[in-house]
Amino acid sequence: MDGIIVVNKPTGMTSHDVVNKLRRKLNTKKIGHTGTLDPDASGVLVVLVGKACKALQFLQDTDKVYRSSIQLGYTTSTDDVFGEIKEQKQINLDFDFDSVLQSFEGKQRQKVPMTSSKKVNGKKLLEYQRQGIENIDVFNNVEIYSIHSINKDELSFEVHCSSGCYVRSICRDFGLKTNNLSCMKSLQRTQVGRFTIDMAQDLETINSENVIVYPLSMILSHIPRIDYQPIQDVYNGKHIRIDTKYDRVCIYDSNPVAIYDRDHNNVFKCVRGLF
Repeated sequence: MDGIIVVNKPTGMTSHDVVNKLRRKLNTKKIGHTGTLDPDASGVLVVLVGKACKALQFLQDTDKVYRSSIQLGYTTSTDDVFGEIKEQKQINLDFDFDSVLQSFEGKQRQKVPMTSSKKVNGKKLLEYQRQGIENIDVFNNVEIYSIHSINKDELSFEVHCSSGCYVRSICRDFGLKTNNLSCMKSLQRTQVGRFTIDMAQDLETINSENVIVYPLSMILSHIPRIDYQPIQDVYNGKHIRIDTKYDRVCIYDSNPVAIYDRDHNNVFKCVRGLF
């Protein structure tokens, strides 16, 4: 089995838990996800199986769409309602929800929550937090392409953002912009790149007979396709000559076989076999 499986991850499970369960269900060892989704969050988890695992480094579809909601009145150790309450404050409702949300749009440096796997000096931020160290400021360069309200009464919204963006940071910073304390109340990921929640299968219903496996070519379509002959040279990892303007190409033999980069002139070298 080779390709991409889109899973609708339930709450209460880690991404690693999902992969382990699929490994048993599908009786396969070569399997892994393309990006962690928090245990308390639900939604799209993209899983690579078999030969597709070799293509992870070339994955370009990393922007994401989330649905979330904000809790006002307090902050927590994890910037969501599941953490320990750190500080409380009377709620201020004197703000326009849509206007505040729109102020988040664009490129920015976003402060990474301490409850994250972002590494500093080889150690995850959450490991520092467990040691009682809370004053490490780390920032990601992110972009929020669009953000809008879903339900103003529930302070729920949808956001389309780049890889590395933390929705819990948006919920936390919402409080800073409105003279409030706040954190994230709920989170659902509805899209990762071209893979949407409508394409996702519920984890509990997936088995080896009904699983939907999308082809590897779906995540490599941004790399120009070359149908090369003699194809055996590619399987042997040889340098090949290609007349193309592109510096990176994907060699096909009906299906993707290898990724090649320009070495010099029109000579290309193999950077990753996919077979």
